[in-house]
Amino acid sequence: MARVTVEDCIEKVDNRFELVLLSAHRARNISAGASLTIDRDNDKNPVVALREIAEEKLDLPALTESLVSGLQRVIPGEDEDERDGRGGQKAEDVPALPQPEMDEAAMLKALQSDRDGPADGRL
Repeated sequence: MARVTVEDCIEKVDNRFELVLLSAHRARNISAGASLTIDRDNDKNPVVALREIAEEKLDLPALTESLVSGLQRVIPGEDEDERDGRGGQKAEDVPALPQPEMDEAAMLKALQSDRDGPADGRL
């Protein structure tokens, strides 16, 4: 295959958005040192990733799972206490900080000073 096009890949991955996500993820994996399943032919990593998808050299469900697990913020099976870093305290157990009371005139003055910048003219 001399040139890879989206039309070649869209037959393998129906959704163009998913195709972009998968090929970008594969290109990052190649940059990180993953082994290639095809000859590079002096192509850059995104082109190699698209060629691998078009030639069906990749396990797309496994690539999708790798992408999803890489984007997750919560690792399944991790204990909630370890995740929040508070050693057992839950968010509802942490007392809220008292908020200072501000009257309307002080609020207006603070907002205007934020908009106008410092009083001495510096930015």
